[in-house]
Amino acid sequence: MNYWPLAGIAIVVIGFALRFNPLMVVVGAALATGVLAGLDLVAVIEALGKAFNDNRYISVTWIILTVIGLLERYGLQQRARTVIEGMRGATMGRLLVIYLAFRQLTAALGMKDIGGHPQAVRPLVAPMAEAAAEKTHGDLAEDEREKVKAMAAATDNVGLFFGEDIFFAIASILLIQGVFESAGYPLTPLQLSVWAIPTAICAFLIHGSRILAMDRRLGRVAR
Repeated sequence: MNYWPLAGIAIVVIGFALRFNPLMVVVGAALATGVLAGLDLVAVIEALGKAFNDNRYISVTWIILTVIGLLERYGLQQRARTVIEGMRGATMGRLLVIYLAFRQLTAALGMKDIGGHPQAVRPLVAPMAEAAAEKTHGDLAEDEREKVKAMAAATDNVGLFFGEDIFFAIASILLIQGVFESAGYPLTPLQLSVWAIPTAICAFLIHGSRILAMDRRLGRVAR
């Protein structure tokens, strides 16, 4: 058995450890793996080009990141803080619970990319949660401020993770179906999705209570 193609893994590990350009490391590892596997260099490059061309729609999503970066540079986070500061009755707990419900519902409908850390949490949700906490409890210590940001990120994770399984066409549901079918339990994706609803409800109640408990704790710390 030829183990030389596994050298590509070592190239990735060493390249990242030495902080080389990630794109150059990955491309170099791919070329080395193909050549060491016995392929012609031109054939390896053709395979890379074909894979990129077949999946070019994936690279379109990166355009969103540059747009968000420009919006942040021109004050998106500050504007988000201003909006939440002007809302009567807005608290960190209420804001994050609402976002949790929104994230779960949209993920359950298959719109799992409508939120996310780079496009929603960092530019909008985290600054708004931070502003709401300061509005309710006054100035926060740096460690408490970081905990608010972390809770905003965790809320996005929980909402997506437990909401997406309700959508029967998601990859995780199809994977579970395949595992059950191989074990002799034929189930449809819809059957699995229906039983994901109680789990999603429990996740909402548990994480929602954690959010509200943190909001109350911030009030005690502020005093």
